[in-house]
Amino acid sequence: MLKEKIEKHLLEVQKPSRYIGGETGSIVKDASKVDVRFAFCFPDTYDIGMSHLGMKILYSLINERENYWCERCFAPSEDFEAVMRENDIPLYALESLDPIKDFDFIGFTMQYELSYTNVLNMLDLAGIPVFSAERGDELTGIVVAGGPCVCNPEPLADFFDLFILGEGEEVNLELMDLYYEVKKQGASRKEFLLKASQIEGIYVPSLYEFSYNENGTIAGVTPLNGAPPVVRKRIIKDFDKVYYPDNFVLPFTEIVHDRASVEVLRGCIRGCRFCQAGFIYRPFREKNPDTICRETKTLCENTGYDEVSLVSLSTSDHKQIDEMLSKLIDYTAAERINLSLPSLRVDNFSESLLEKIKKVRKSGLTFAAEGGTQRLRDVINKNVSEEEIMNTCRIAFAGGYSAVKLYFMMGLPTETDDDIRGIADLAQRIVDLFYSIGNRPKGKGVQVSISVATFVPKPFTPFQFEPQDTREMIEHKQKLLMDSVKTKKIKVSYHDPNVSMLEVILAKGDRRLCKAVYAAWKKGCKFDSWDEYFQFDKWMEAFEECGIDPAFYANRRFEYDEILPWDHLDYYISKEFFIRENKTAHKAITTPNCRLKCSGCGITARTGGRCFE
Repeated sequence: MLKEKIEKHLLEVQKPSRYIGGETGSIVKDASKVDVRFAFCFPDTYDIGMSHLGMKILYSLINERENYWCERCFAPSEDFEAVMRENDIPLYALESLDPIKDFDFIGFTMQYELSYTNVLNMLDLAGIPVFSAERGDELTGIVVAGGPCVCNPEPLADFFDLFILGEGEEVNLELMDLYYEVKKQGASRKEFLLKASQIEGIYVPSLYEFSYNENGTIAGVTPLNGAPPVVRKRIIKDFDKVYYPDNFVLPFTEIVHDRASVEVLRGCIRGCRFCQAGFIYRPFREKNPDTICRETKTLCENTGYDEVSLVSLSTSDHKQIDEMLSKLIDYTAAERINLSLPSLRVDNFSESLLEKIKKVRKSGLTFAAEGGTQRLRDVINKNVSEEEIMNTCRIAFAGGYSAVKLYFMMGLPTETDDDIRGIADLAQRIVDLFYSIGNRPKGKGVQVSISVATFVPKPFTPFQFEPQDTREMIEHKQKLLMDSVKTKKIKVSYHDPNVSMLEVILAKGDRRLCKAVYAAWKKGCKFDSWDEYFQFDKWMEAFEECGIDPAFYANRRFEYDEILPWDHLDYYISKEFFIRENKTAHKAITTPNCRLKCSGCGITARTGGRCFE
């Protein structure tokens, strides 16, 4: 019945192939022979969600268990949502076309804060009560979330039954195994959640009670019914042997990253003080080049993809990158497969690396400079000098490139107008460098693109205590930057400061924000990361109606001794380390990367291992 309803209206919407399933590589099982069903929900469109590597890994991992079935579900675009609501079509999974409200688990991956209202919209479309407290005590439809945003899940605490902290390859199956056992025993939802809270990496928000001081800060967090006072994230210790899929679901329609993806390392050695991913994914772990090559070959042969991307936070930090690339290029060149190598570092870019890159990629090169002056780069611990930036560009230009792209941020702690002018000055020096090189590409002009994001202080970073610049401050800096650029050979793009303001509020907020997220959704907010849908005024109305001052979260400095909304969650990096690094940042003193010297973040002492042999 549901399939007939769906098919009847598919030609009324754009990209109908998003909504019907049946793709090559999708896994269909007999529902009558399955004990636990898991709907893996991505709170954005099919085109974006199908590019997400985490979904591909967990989808295949869960489906390897004969009696478990993981299916995919994505947020419908506005046109199909209207069809669904008008024709009583509930949100469904693509493999079976069954409504997800009947599944055992409804699991969301939270990759970015501006997807929060989409979660509420998807639950509502599914016919699932938005608030966890309204779901009754029957053991079904457990709403869970994982991903980087759950390092501070409090602005979503009222909507989820539990959160999965850290890496999911092991803990997801442990959670499903527990569910399977208690389901056979006839347990209730409450009984299951109490047992689940004892699994390392599982956070059940209803088992924690917050109290607040008169000034609005958190006075305390009290665990209830035997829940652990601190919930620690999960870590995969042997990364070289971690599960990796040998096949992907192949979409019918074009998606954002339509290619094979192979993860080469996890974590980061750099310690950039603004970078949440660099800390929450610690410890640093690498795959052996032979493992990487084997996974690349298997995926390309099974999927037929003619492009593969190496996934990491900093690919060129792999200790055996030359050996790895040599082996990969031997295979990809012979098979005419394009190899994409993102996440390159300025300070370890070399002529030999460029020669390898030229064999697999001919487009422009992208590097993250982040700050326009050396002083500011030292503040953020970028550990990149202007000499290294210029040398990298010199190698690129001499090697035949005429376009480079540099990423920067504005609104960083201690930033001045001189730091903003420094972005334009650095770009100009790169333009001048191009024309000073005798063996530069002939007959071509240079193009230096600078992309400038507004700094968002995030939890579990040394800058988690910092305020964000106000909108007026950012707009002043954006104008100053544009006025400082004197040539059309430099192209500038920057972000809407309102988007960054909402992002920091949701990133650093506590569970009192739940009512504002709900109010914003009720006002029609969804797809907030899309320019055409973003309604900042509606969000501000929601905050005002809920008695919430956005500046309390966005523009206030959090004190070192303050209880932060995420202090009861343990990502293995000590708060003392973040305080020490924050103080060091304000002195513009750098901390060496982990390979050069251990910074004492706490990860090695508390995991009982080492980041490096």
